[in-house]
Amino acid sequence: MTKAKTTLWDAADHLESDEDVAAYLEAALEDGDHRVIAAVLGDIARAKGMTWMSRETGLGRESLYKSLSADGNPEFATILKVIRALGLRLQATVAGRSSQVSFNPSSASVLADDGEPYG
Repeated sequence: MTKAKTTLWDAADHLESDEDVAAYLEAALEDGDHRVIAAVLGDIARAKGMTWMSRETGLGRESLYKSLSADGNPEFATILKVIRALGLRLQATVAGRSSQVSFNPSSASVLADDGEPYG
């Protein structure tokens, strides 16, 4: 009987497009666990190349490896630098509602998508 050869699965090997990256990060944000989000950002950074990520963020490679791991605890500023370097942005939506909320500064009222007052 021959033994099966196995290798560790690495998400970084499967992130081939910007859409893959965005969907992977979105799933982590929906999960809500800060350790998962940090680890996913680490996977994405490795997929893009840690040297490139270091150059784009101005952060050291070793610091990025440590911060963007499941055991890491990156500062929010680090997370924002990584997200900006990836060409992504964070977007807030109201949890548990299907309509997005917008703010109209001229009338200082919050409206739902249908134009009705929110709340």
